[in-house]
Amino acid sequence: MGFTIGGSRSIRENLPGTRRPGGRRRGRAAAAMSLECTAVAEYTGLWGWDVVPGARAAAGACSCGESSCTAPGAHPLSFAPEVPAGSTLDDATKAWGEVPGAAILLPVGRAFDVLDVVAPAGHRALVRMERMGLPLGPVAATPTSRVHFFVAPGAAAELPSLLYRMGWEGADLDLHALGPGAHITAPPSDHAGLGPVTWLRPPTLDTATPPPARLLLGTLAYLAHRACH
Repeated sequence: MGFTIGGSRSIRENLPGTRRPGGRRRGRAAAAMSLECTAVAEYTGLWGWDVVPGARAAAGACSCGESSCTAPGAHPLSFAPEVPAGSTLDDATKAWGEVPGAAILLPVGRAFDVLDVVAPAGHRALVRMERMGLPLGPVAATPTSRVHFFVAPGAAAELPSLLYRMGWEGADLDLHALGPGAHITAPPSDHAGLGPVTWLRPPTLDTATPPPARLLLGTLAYLAHRACH
């Protein structure tokens, strides 16, 4: 999927001798919006995920406009409606046209939960899981040195009992589960002004429906424990 913004006007502005001040900047902004709208349409139309427009951060300030914001550039925009699963590219373009520059956020606890682990452990775990042939869902890396493993819904509620049964209850683990009520920043959006979130393992037809957390938790817990010592 793809589209262009600005049509013939953008083409004319980029012809030799016809560029006007700010044309290059507008072109970059249009290209970024095109990329984000395409990503939103893929999340909703291909993978069946809801998408929420989120705030952005610049120079330490949040685009929500609240001077006392406690999570600059890392929360949903309260006034912007979500783009529901099944929306098309036209739907995404219209929605993002109302909130230009919004970050792409995915609500957790609906189609998936997330196992959030410190980056060194997450990268090692991903390599090990792939070698072991474990079923994996999408995996993303954040600019805050975290790795997000998408798992089946319910993981956040089950995590304490799963860790108990695996013998990891009370262990020093930099491992958390995100569930209903949480939102994560999705590629290619910037998170909290720190840089973009990237896919380590992007969603595909085979991975968009993630596996149960218990299949990954043993490896993640072991490597998260090692990373803490």
